[in-house]
Amino acid sequence: MVKMTHKSVLSFSCWDSYCSYSIRRGMPFLHSTPLVALFHSQSSNPTKSGETHRGVSNVEDALKVFDEMLQRRPLPSVVRFNQVLAPLVKLKHYPTVLSLNSQMLLSGIRPNHYTLNITINCYCRLNRMDYALSVLAHFFKLGLQPDVATLNTLIHGFVLQNRVADAARLFSKIVVGGHCQPDVVTFNTLIKGFCAIGNNTAAIQLLGKMEANGCQPDIITYSTIIDSLGKDTLVDEAKNLFSEMVGRGIAPDLVTYNSLIQGVCNLGQWKEVTRLLYEMASQDIFPNVFTFSILVDAFCKDGMVVQAKNVVQIMIQRGIEPDTITYSSLMDGHCLRGEMDKAKQVFDLMVTKGSMVNVQSCSILINGYCKQKKIDKAYKIFKEMPLRGLVPDTVTYTTLIDGFCKEGRLQEAKNLFSEMQDCGQLPNVQTYSIILDGLCNNQQLFEAIEFLREMERNKLKPNVVTYNIVIEGLCNAGEVQSAKDLFCGLSPKGVQPNVRTYTIMINGLCKGGLLVEAEEMLREMEQKGCSPNGCTYNTIIRGYINNNDTSRATSLIEEMSERGFSRDASTMELIVDLLSKDTVDPVLLAWLKDKV
Repeated sequence: MVKMTHKSVLSFSCWDSYCSYSIRRGMPFLHSTPLVALFHSQSSNPTKSGETHRGVSNVEDALKVFDEMLQRRPLPSVVRFNQVLAPLVKLKHYPTVLSLNSQMLLSGIRPNHYTLNITINCYCRLNRMDYALSVLAHFFKLGLQPDVATLNTLIHGFVLQNRVADAARLFSKIVVGGHCQPDVVTFNTLIKGFCAIGNNTAAIQLLGKMEANGCQPDIITYSTIIDSLGKDTLVDEAKNLFSEMVGRGIAPDLVTYNSLIQGVCNLGQWKEVTRLLYEMASQDIFPNVFTFSILVDAFCKDGMVVQAKNVVQIMIQRGIEPDTITYSSLMDGHCLRGEMDKAKQVFDLMVTKGSMVNVQSCSILINGYCKQKKIDKAYKIFKEMPLRGLVPDTVTYTTLIDGFCKEGRLQEAKNLFSEMQDCGQLPNVQTYSIILDGLCNNQQLFEAIEFLREMERNKLKPNVVTYNIVIEGLCNAGEVQSAKDLFCGLSPKGVQPNVRTYTIMINGLCKGGLLVEAEEMLREMEQKGCSPNGCTYNTIIRGYINNNDTSRATSLIEEMSERGFSRDASTMELIVDLLSKDTVDPVLLAWLKDKV
């Protein structure tokens, strides 16, 4: 853990960047017997934390002290005022700090570099990077030099807003300009930003530049990148970095092992997971609730719910209380197996434990009921959420809307769609796509087009899946020209048609008897870098057969076979039907004889 200086109270917590690893959905796991034996061979290692902040404990005390100081003559130094502002930053009363800072300026109290750093930090926390940068300009106007705490705070502010490119530019400008020397926190923050946007290459490159800037990477540096590589299933690269870290004398900790275990679980490397667990035990590093939750989720994803329950039992025996993530994973495992009664039992257990049920756990149970076509039970859980003090989110609403649509209860789905907006939950692209699919399946095309326009008006960009739904709806309704118009408008909107888009259009054109256009589209898709698949070929072949052009169908069957695709059941059924007729097309007969 990096030791923070006095100046760093206004900067972000290094510990936060170290410990905020999220549990991603795992994969199946290994055999339970050695795993159980391993856990029983380890002793629990609970830790307690009871630190409290010293000094001002609430905003009322701070305001009282501040007002008393303003009444004194002569006024106390800026250092004394800073000592009042700093605890308020820790208490996250950022607007209050900015208000007090304004009063200081009006009273003629000249800020020092620490005051300006506090102000920058508050603006960053309030997502006002424009104001934060304007305060940076005041450093130079007042003849002050920004320090590493200033740089770290600004970079963290950009990273919080996902503006990693801006953070990198600021880093280069400040460091190259010689204004201050970056420290390990500077590098770790920027590395965390690169990892958050999936740019592992830039993160690793920055790691390589640390020593050149007189800064040694630490456990946080390596763990951050290892975690990101594991999430992107780049496990070999993560292992190599792990080995490099150990080779440099940096001992891995529980966070590092959890990241690596999650990565190998995602790839189903169960023997490697077992090896890592034994390696942890040999170093007296014991699994915590995050480790166990990864394993529970891994078992559940492979349908091994019994083994997952055994892991939960081991947790309890070792004095580690399963949390919401653990029980939600177990509940999801039962849902995946269609064991809704058992899933509900886990849910009820969570309810008895107090405030353990959250929006995500409710959404998991709702999804399970919807998949089993028990929509009324799903709706009951949804209606009980406000009684538990929970506000359904976009995922909850979208899941339930999908359930209603699949049950053909479109009006209830539409009512729920309106309700979610009235409650301040904005529908996303998936929500709209589900509603559009329901409308198209019920031949409500006019309303579907209106929904599509509403998406665009709300600046919610439809994706290719959304457009495919509407194009297919139009084709199925015989509105081929409207489908073509919509299709032709995709590229200008920055949406590239995929193989399914082309296949839908080819099917629509074939049904409309427009076979020449259908084959032109088959050739066009290849020219635009979208190769047809077996479904595309079978679609156009059936189109030619249904339009009594067996000669062209036979030619396309040959082309399809050369590309490694096979005739599907529907195509074969049409061919068999042709062969059963009194008069068989001579071209088809000749082709069959040649194949025999």
